[in-house]
Amino acid sequence: MITTAAQDQFTAYGLSHWAVLVVFAAGAAAAVRVGRAHRHSPAQRRVSRGFGVVLLALDVAALAYTLTARETSLVDSVPLHLSDLAGFVAAYALLTHSRRAVALTYYWCLTLSPQALFFPVLDSPDFPHHEFLAFWSLHLLVVWAAVYLTWGVGLHPTWRDYRTTVVITACWAATAMLVNSATGTNYGFLNRKPESGSVLDLLGPWPWYVVAEVALILATWALLTWPWTWRRDRTHRSDGVGGLPT
Repeated sequence: MITTAAQDQFTAYGLSHWAVLVVFAAGAAAAVRVGRAHRHSPAQRRVSRGFGVVLLALDVAALAYTLTARETSLVDSVPLHLSDLAGFVAAYALLTHSRRAVALTYYWCLTLSPQALFFPVLDSPDFPHHEFLAFWSLHLLVVWAAVYLTWGVGLHPTWRDYRTTVVITACWAATAMLVNSATGTNYGFLNRKPESGSVLDLLGPWPWYVVAEVALILATWALLTWPWTWRRDRTHRSDGVGGLPT
């Protein structure tokens, strides 16, 4: 007989997960529409800042809850996962439109954050538990932020942004691995795979899955950069202006 606790536990691609994916698609479409409706107008900055304030408030509240939760230790509560950092970076990008923050939001939130959407590592009660709502709210909002800034507001990456993001991410990975080695944590799943299973299981054992993951990320980010730079170079050529290296 299935217990009530088992019935209330989140299950990947269960009813609540499919509902989240539907909400994700609808929210992404709305983000593009709102961004384009206010593009190049004073209202656009107000919308961006409002979005940023909401995201930042949720990030701070989630961090405060994690730091004060009795069942988690302080060393496990440091916001060192990229999914934790992505929320604060995306909020800053929305508030300031900083070039580096927008670039990090684009690459991190359109490639790494969606892994949690489609391959969630979530051991918590199902909807409407507060942990379920917090997890999905934060993961959805950062992806919507990237979609809003890119296809709504019209802030597109360059090869310079690609290189900057690679360097910053490499510094994060080195820091996370040092912290993991010193404390026994596993931030970024860089020192071992998630025990509950994930897409990393397809990439072989440690450390080879890390090497494969790095190669995939670099290639994917390059593919995400190329369409914008190709369009920009093509526009320069059609206008009779030589394209400059980015």
